[in-house]
Amino acid sequence: MSATAFPAPALRPFLPQDEPLLAQIFRDSIAELTGEDYDEAQQSAWIASADDESDFTERLAGQLTLIATIAGSPVGFVSVKSQDQIDMPQIDMLYVHPSVARSGIATLLCDAVERLARGRGATHLRVDASDTARRFFEKRGFFALHRQTAICGDEWLGNTHMEKRFDPEDTRGLPQ
Repeated sequence: MSATAFPAPALRPFLPQDEPLLAQIFRDSIAELTGEDYDEAQQSAWIASADDESDFTERLAGQLTLIATIAGSPVGFVSVKSQDQIDMPQIDMLYVHPSVARSGIATLLCDAVERLARGRGATHLRVDASDTARRFFEKRGFFALHRQTAICGDEWLGNTHMEKRFDPEDTRGLPQ
């Protein structure tokens, strides 16, 4: 029996030609990973939000978007929108392909975003976490500010507005 090492994941910036594959990662992630928290109608409406390719591309291109790859193939992505205040960016999307769920890809993406935000002087990072992703963000030190609902097509989806505050004394992981 021979063992093949799992290739190390890498990060790179978003390119417009990534859109079809990222939209598919988005769809597959919702369809396969959120079933315990959202019903079929909610999942379908959420998935449909990626149907307009130009809007999806524009959304990713208009934000700081990082792609996680394995052996050069995209397996996940994160996008961050800046609020009016530079010190409080917000994670807009964080999705990984179901085949790499719970393998550290989301952690790699979130670590990179946190380092970038802190390196740019942010004091907080926010996210509207789906019910599925809430536990992931809680483990990373985010805390719930309030529950809310978002309309997606004809469906309402619950999520939690969360925040992580950065300790100004903690410089680990920041560029020297």
